[in-house]
Amino acid sequence: MALLIIGIVVFLGVHLLPTFTHAREALIEKLGENGYKAFFSVASILGFVLLIYGYARAPFVPIWTPPIWTRHLSLLLMLPAFIFLVAAYAPGRIKAAVKHPMLAAIKIWALAHLLANGDLAGIILFGSLLAYAVYDRIALKHRQPTELIETPGPGTPRNDVIAVVVGILFYAVFLIWLHPLLIGKTVLPM
Repeated sequence: MALLIIGIVVFLGVHLLPTFTHAREALIEKLGENGYKAFFSVASILGFVLLIYGYARAPFVPIWTPPIWTRHLSLLLMLPAFIFLVAAYAPGRIKAAVKHPMLAAIKIWALAHLLANGDLAGIILFGSLLAYAVYDRIALKHRQPTELIETPGPGTPRNDVIAVVVGILFYAVFLIWLHPLLIGKTVLPM
C-alpha cells in the first residue's frame, strides 16, 4: 500500500505543481523551460509506474461490496470518458463545450471505478484522482493561461466525429482486450 500512496503523491504532486504558479515559475527559472519539462515528464512517469505497481501489489481490503448495477453503470460511464479523452486532443465542439475534456474524462473514469470497486486500494487510488481532477478544474478557472492551458475554440464538426468514433473504438478495444491484458481484470461477463 505504501508504494501506491508514494506513487499517488509523486504523480499528483507533479500534476498539481502548475496550480502553484510561483513554485512552477521558480522551477522554470532554476531548471530552464526544457529542464522543467524533463523534470515534469520523468516525475510523472515515475509516479505513474509506482502508482500502477503499488496498486497491483496492494492487499485486497474490502470496504464495501458494490451492487451489480454499479458495475453496469461504470461500463456506461466509461464510454463518454473515452470520447472526452480523445476530444482533448481533437479541437471540436465537444472540447469547446466541455472546456477541459481530459479532466472531465479523469473525473468520469475515477467515479466509474469508485462505483465498481469497494476495496481500500481502489478507494484511495480512484478517490485521489477524482479529487485531483475536481481541484484542478476549479484551479484552472483562477489561473492565468499558459502554453499548457489552451483556450478551446469552436473547432470543427469533423473533429467531433473523430472523437466519437475513435473514442468508441478505443473503449471497445480497452474493454475487450486491453483491460484484461493490462489490468488483469475482465470486466465483461464471459
